Amino acid sequence: MTQAVDVVVIGGGQSGLAAGYHLRRLGLDFVVLDAGATPGGAWQHTWDSLHLFSPAAYSSLPGRLMPPRPGETYPDAAHVVAYLTEYEQRYELPVVRPVRVTGVHRDGELLRVETDSGTWRARAVVSATGTWSRPFVPAIPGRADFRGAQLHTVVYENPAAFAGQKVIVVGGGNSGAQIAAELAHATHLTWVTLREPRYLADDIDGRALFDHATARRRALDEGRTDTGGVASLGDIVAVPPVRAARDAGLLKAQPMFDRMTTAGVAWADGTTAEADAIIWCTGFRPALSHLSPLGLRGARGRIPTTGTQAVDEPRLHLLGYGDWTGPASATLIGVGRPAREAVRAIASLLAGGSN
Repeated sequence: MTQAVDVVVIGGGQSGLAAGYHLRRLGLDFVVLDAGATPGGAWQHTWDSLHLFSPAAYSSLPGRLMPPRPGETYPDAAHVVAYLTEYEQRYELPVVRPVRVTGVHRDGELLRVETDSGTWRARAVVSATGTWSRPFVPAIPGRADFRGAQLHTVVYENPAAFAGQKVIVVGGGNSGAQIAAELAHATHLTWVTLREPRYLADDIDGRALFDHATARRRALDEGRTDTGGVASLGDIVAVPPVRAARDAGLLKAQPMFDRMTTAGVAWADGTTAEADAIIWCTGFRPALSHLSPLGLRGARGRIPTTGTQAVDEPRLHLLGYGDWTGPASATLIGVGRPAREAVRAIASLLAGGSN
């Protein structure tokens, strides 16, 4: 089966839906291909206690405010899934699922999108697959020798499975801090980070982070000094559970270990720590394997872009992978602007204009 559309959006999570919203507004012919069986993107697969950093109104996609939930300042993941599901339905976005894209190929004046459910030919493609499907675990000497359990953030659910155990949490970002904070009450916890944890001020949440990312974008656009973005403020948002564990002295980070052993981990000075389980909160890499046939990868595995547009393939836009595809574009509220810019550029391309 082969189908033809103006635009194929790959990924039906928050970034793909934001692109779909703007494509719908401009009246373009498009389809959204989503590998998931149900709406909600990666939010369907997070750990049980995850909450947003921002109130609902500051966690919204373009065109539709996320409704608040009574008694809950920061929405949980289930609330986000419900919002994305309703958003998709409200704007009648043409999402086809489950469809897994296996490759995007040049095909004359078109791009050919091969999937496990047929082929689509398009005049432009928006890749919005995110990072959740590509968890990263560092190569540590002895890792294969460890006899305990090893898992990444993507499969962690809650502390119940680890009650009373010796657990090492690796990672100094938000996921590492949040998971360490809740495990600190139920396990014998060792929290390991590459550098001393940097907490943002307690009164900073997603609203302030978005404002800071926006200010950085404005400064760069105007040729002023780079403010350093959100990373200049710190690595960890002090959400209430993290703040409580930190203030109770339960979050004392150890430096990164040098190697793993059959029973745990070891540092260069001879110090060791036993573990029943190690949880890797070590981040993700962009899920871009479907774009490999285009041969666009540059330094650090990224595809060079100008804004969201691939430098060496102007028919391709990348959306929602991080600041390199738009400031704060991996967040609900932040993806709206780069999605709008990407769709405007696509509309210009399809109309035969310049970008």
